[in-house]
Amino acid sequence: MVNPELALGELRPLMFSVAYRMLGSVTEAEDVVQEACLRMHAGAPGVLRSPEAYAVTVTARLAIDALRSARRRRERYIGLWLPDPLAGPDQADPAWRFEMDETVSVAFLVLLEKLTPVERAVFLLREVFGYPYADVADVAGKSEAACRQALHRARQHLRDSRSRFVVPAAERDRLAGRFFAAVRDGDLAGLEAMLSDDVVFYGDGGGQAPAVREPVCGPARVARFVLGLARQARRLGIQLEPVQVNGQPGARALAPDGTIQAVLSLDISDSRVGAIYNQINPGKLSHLAARTRTNTPATPAGQVTGGRGEGRVQRR
Repeated sequence: MVNPELALGELRPLMFSVAYRMLGSVTEAEDVVQEACLRMHAGAPGVLRSPEAYAVTVTARLAIDALRSARRRRERYIGLWLPDPLAGPDQADPAWRFEMDETVSVAFLVLLEKLTPVERAVFLLREVFGYPYADVADVAGKSEAACRQALHRARQHLRDSRSRFVVPAAERDRLAGRFFAAVRDGDLAGLEAMLSDDVVFYGDGGGQAPAVREPVCGPARVARFVLGLARQARRLGIQLEPVQVNGQPGARALAPDGTIQAVLSLDISDSRVGAIYNQINPGKLSHLAARTRTNTPATPAGQVTGGRGEGRVQRR
C-alpha cells in the first residue's frame, strides 16, 4: 500500500512541472501544487489507486482555472510578458528537480501563450507527458474527440514556430560562450554574425523596471542594443554569472551586493541566436533570491560560458 504523504512528496516535482508549463509562473505554479496536495490528501483513496495519474489530473485542472484568471491579468500587463525563469547554479529547490528540455525553455513557454487554457493543457499532457486521450479528456472535461480537435488546433498554432532545427547541446553551449565573449569584448561584428536574420530581443520589466516596451528586431539593432546594455551594466558594477535558464544557456546579472538584477536566456537554433529574453521584473526574480549561492564568484559582465541542461520529460 502506498503511503499518501510519501506519494505526495515524491510527486511534487511532477506536479510542479505540469503547473509551471501551464502557467509560466513559479509562484502561481507553487500555489496550484499546494492546493492540489491539499485536495489529494483529502481524497487519499485516489492517491492510493494511482498516485501519478491522480496528481496530474488534480494539478492540471487547477492550472486550467488558474491560467484563465492569469490571462485576464496579463491583458493589463505593462510591456512585454515573459515567464518566470528557473535559473541558478544548481537549481536546488526540490520542486525544480524534473528533467528540463525544450518544452520548459523560455522560448517554448512564450509560444504556449498562443493557446487557450484547454488547448495548452491538452497539448502538454498529450505531446509532452504522453498521456492517453482518455486521461487527457478526463482532465479537460471534454470528449476524446474534442481533445483531438484541441490538439490539432494547438499544433497548427505552434507548427511554424517549432520548425527550426534544434542545435545539439554541446554546439549550443559553444555558441553561447562565443556570444557572451563578444558581449564582453564589445565585438559588434562578431556578435552580429552570431544572430539570425530574424533575431528578436525581448525584455520584461512589468512596469517595475526599465525595459523595452516593444521587441527589438534584426541583427544590427539587437547587437548594438545588447552591447549598450553591457556597457551600462559595467558602469553600475553589475556582473554576469553563467547559469542554465530553463535548461538553456543564459546568465544572471548580479549587483555588487549580490542581488539578482536580471536573468538573460538565449534561444539558439539553426546554429544562430534566434531570440534573447531578458527578465528584469523584480517580482519575477524574487523566487531566485533565496536560491542564490553567495559563495559563487561572479564573472565580469559578458564573461559567460554555457553549461549543460539536457534531459527529456519522462513519458508514460
